Parts: sequence; C-alpha cells; structure tokens
Amino acid sequence: MRFQFILFRFWVHIVMSYVFALWTFYVLYVEYKEVAAMRLRYLASENRRPDQFTVLVRNVPPDPDETVSEHIEHFFRVNHPDSYLTHQVVYNANKLAKLVQKKKSLQNWYTYYFNKYERTSKRPITRTGFGGVVGTKVDAIDYYSSEIQKLSEAEALEREKVLSDPKAIVRAAFVSFKSRWAAAVCAQTQLSHNPTIWLTEWAPEPRDVYWRNLAIPYFDLTIRRLLMAIALFFLIFFFMIPIAFVQSLANIEGIEKVFPFLTPLIETKSVRSFIQGFLPGIVLKIFLILLPTILMMMSKVEGFSSCSSLDRRSAGKYHLFLLINVFLGSIITGTAFQQLKTFLHQPLTEIPKTVGESIPMKATFFITYIMVDGWAGIAAEILRLVPLVIFHLKNMFLVKTEQDREEAMDPGCLNFATYEPKIQLYFLLGLVYSAVTPVLLPFVIIFFAFSYVVFRHQVINVYAQRYESGGSFWPDVHRRLLIGLLISQLLLMGLLSTKSVEKSTIALLPLPILTIWFHVYCKGRFQSAFVRFSLQDAMTKDTLERATEPNLNLRAYLKDAYVHPVFKGRIHFESPLLVPDEENNTLVLTRRSS
Repeated sequence: MRFQFILFRFWVHIVMSYVFALWTFYVLYVEYKEVAAMRLRYLASENRRPDQFTVLVRNVPPDPDETVSEHIEHFFRVNHPDSYLTHQVVYNANKLAKLVQKKKSLQNWYTYYFNKYERTSKRPITRTGFGGVVGTKVDAIDYYSSEIQKLSEAEALEREKVLSDPKAIVRAAFVSFKSRWAAAVCAQTQLSHNPTIWLTEWAPEPRDVYWRNLAIPYFDLTIRRLLMAIALFFLIFFFMIPIAFVQSLANIEGIEKVFPFLTPLIETKSVRSFIQGFLPGIVLKIFLILLPTILMMMSKVEGFSSCSSLDRRSAGKYHLFLLINVFLGSIITGTAFQQLKTFLHQPLTEIPKTVGESIPMKATFFITYIMVDGWAGIAAEILRLVPLVIFHLKNMFLVKTEQDREEAMDPGCLNFATYEPKIQLYFLLGLVYSAVTPVLLPFVIIFFAFSYVVFRHQVINVYAQRYESGGSFWPDVHRRLLIGLLISQLLLMGLLSTKSVEKSTIALLPLPILTIWFHVYCKGRFQSAFVRFSLQDAMTKDTLERATEPNLNLRAYLKDAYVHPVFKGRIHFESPLLVPDEENNTLVLTRRSS
C-alpha cells in the first residue's frame, strides 16, 4: 500500500511536468505570434530611416585598376543599374577618433580653468603629470591651450593621412539605393558567384553602428571569433574553480574545517543562520559583478559591427555562463563537492542522474539566491543607488563643465546583455522546480511581478534608447526559454531514474521530443519575420512615399548618414560623379584597362 502511494506521488510529478510543458508551449506560441505581428506592424508604420535604404557590403575584392570606392561604384552600377544611388566607403579612423576624444577632454579642462580664472581673477596652476597632481607646476590656461594646439595639428595631419592614404580605406562600404525594395533585394541575395566576396547585410541604423570594429578585415573576424570561443570555454570552466571552492566553504562544516579558530563565533545562533541562509548567495553575487563587462569586451574583440549585435552576443555568453556556473555549478559543487571528480569522469548519460539527484537539496540555496540577487536587485534597480553614487563621484572628481554634468547625469540605456540572461535564469529555476519542489515557485512569481512593474517604469520614464531593434531579439529569448524547459525535463528524468520507479521515466521521453519539435515549428513559422524584410511591404512603403513626397531628394537625405562621426561637419565627401541621364545610359564609366 505504501509503495502504491509513493508510485502515485511520482505520477503526480510526471503529470504536472506535462501540464507545465504544455502551458509553456501555449504561452510561448501566443507570445511569438504576437511579437512577430507587432514587429511587422512596426516595420510597416515606422518613419523613413537611412538604414531602410542602405546595405553594408563587406569583403570587397581588390582590383588592380580601381580604388575601393571606384570598384564599388562600378560593381553596383553594372549589377544594380536602375536602383543604385550612392555609397560611403569605410575608413579606418580609430587613431583619429582617439585624438578627437583626447582633444575633447583637454578642451573640458581648459574650459574649467578658464571659468575658474574668470570667477577669481587669479591664474590657476596645474601640474603636467598624470591627472594634474604630479609633475612640474605650470599655468593651467597656457598649458592646456598649448596642448590643444598640438593636438589640433596632430588631428589635422591624421585626418589628411586617413583621407589620402589608400590603405586607410577598409574593403567595406555602406551602399544606398533609390528604394527600400532594391535595398531588401540586395541585402537578402548573393551578389557574386563566389560566396566569400561582396557579402551583404542590412546596415544598422547610424546610431547603432560600432565604428571601431568596421576597420577589422573580414578575414580576421573568423579567427577572432574562434579565439574568443576558446577563451569563453576556459573562462566558464576555470571560473567554476573559485565558485566551487567558495561554495564548499560557504557552509558550517567547511568554514570550521578551514578556519578552526572561528568555531566559537560560528556556533552563535545568528551567525550560523546567516551562513546557512545568505552567505552562499552573497558570495556568488560578488563573483558575478565584473563578468558582464568581461563578456562585452570579448564580444567587441570578435568584431561585430553594431551595438545591438554586441548586446546579443554578450547576452548569449552570459546566459551560457549562468547556466553552467551558477545553475549546474552550484548544484554539483555546492551540495556534492566530493562527487565532482566522479561527475567529471562519468559518461554523459549519467550526468542527468547526478544533477537531478542534487536538485531537491539545492532548493533552499536557490530560494536564498532569488531573494539576494532577484528581489534585492529589483529594489536596487528602482532606487538606482549605484548610479546615484557614481554620479556624485563624477560630479566631485570629473565634472568640469556643464557638458560634463549633462553626460554624468545620463541615465544610460537598459542593459539587455546583463538583464535578459538573469531573467532567463529565474525562468529556468521556475521550470526546473515547478514539478520537483513547487515551494520555490512563489519566490519566482514575486520576482517577476516586481520585475514587470519596475522595468516597465524604468523603460518608459528613466532609460534612454540607444538603438531600435524592432523586437529582433525575441528569437534568441524564445530559444533560451526552450533550452531551460528542455533542461528541466532531462533533470526530472534523471531524478526519477535514481528512485525505485525507473520505468516511470519512460513516460517523460515524449517531452524532450515535443520541445525540440515545438522549437523547430516556431522557428519555421515565425523567424523569417525577424531576419528578412518582405519585398511586398518594402514596395508598399516605397509606393506610398512616392505618392506623398514626390519631390523627396533621397540623395541629400542619405548624404551624411553613414559618415564616420569624426568626419561629420568637417569634411565634405563628394558624391560619385554622374553621367548625364545616367538612368537611361547603359554604359558605365571605368578606369579598367581591360
């Protein structure tokens, strides 16, 4: 009778796992459908933007008779004779950008000391060394005036060098077309029989371009991404070592073993409760503070050309890190550190059993982690104590002009690369423990309730928008949610296989198969709306625009859209020379000897 009762309890877990999985499928399908519809409505109704007419072309092949700019113009006049409008080649102006930024900093110092002189009528003194605190004493106004003059001369020389040196031109360009339809055709088709040259993609909107990475040769990108993948592998698994060590110490027995002289203090009831309840979560939180910055630096090294791409890649890395180190690492090393060696040497089929067996024992830890990292993090987000402290530190040590003050008060934007993976972790915890230890679910629900209220307020009233993605991140979010659901199913199978009802795990086998099928179905059903732009919608917008604005000068509108920021307002880039009645001329001018 007792065995039948135990068996019934296990079947309750199995049934509930199906209930949660089917409910997740339904919610994700409805959400995917709604987000796709919202994205299409947004693309159909948004105002005219330069990126709607522009394509980023990379890996332009060298030509012995023509410059990069001439070769690009020649290629598109031949292959897109009716739709090509203009182009802007990409310059390697990274050194010039550094000079411009340094000059801006010196100008701020000059303004600060000049205003100080006007208020006090006393010539200010500074030092020539680091931060103005070491080195020889000099007159501040004269010193910064001379330094600005030197930098202005160096900047002019570097600008002239960039514009005149053919080696400073990157084999890439922003190519603009006369219509959205033509840009969509170019961005979504192969331009050459050689698939490694004349590579096209939709141009990011101008404020989304990460100019520094456009100077990286296309061939180097593959090498960089391979090296960063290897670096990420070692970062994840070597980072697990300190987490495993500290988590093993973050309990009564571990601390007493390593620090026996603290035993009397540890045996105190309040200290013992703190160590058992909050110390593991706090330690893990401390270890993760600098991680998003490291991952963003790795994404920049990979060479992505837009800020949105950097955010997406960093979010993917952070999600993988949280999944392996925080979730799996905390389960294995936190409760069964002595089994770690066995875990590393056992076959892959045994891993779900090892992890699944440890899951119920870690429910208390993850409840604590949700409160320490989740609840407290949401409270810190609405209070914004850290930005407030940073503002006052900047105001005290760095702010010298009103422009500096405005920059210091900038609230920034919502950090997708940090927040989205964290939220995914809480989804994962809810899915894993929903059919195993449901007592954790109220903590997750409270976190999401607070998150919805707080982040809705922050997005509407606080954060500035750095770029517009049009909901293009949703496929990544959807995929990671299904990965969490798949992991929860495998771990439940592993947990049940360690009990006396191994055969009951057969009833769970359809769940992973259904999850994978659901992902494939949603990807085929909706993902094209996030990676392609409908030619029908493009033609509709072009037709409406020609009807409502027949005299629109699109060339003037796109003229400076994709000029490097260090050149804007300083250099006039000549448009390609046009032959008379070029639209009706079937010949294309060229300097080729052939």
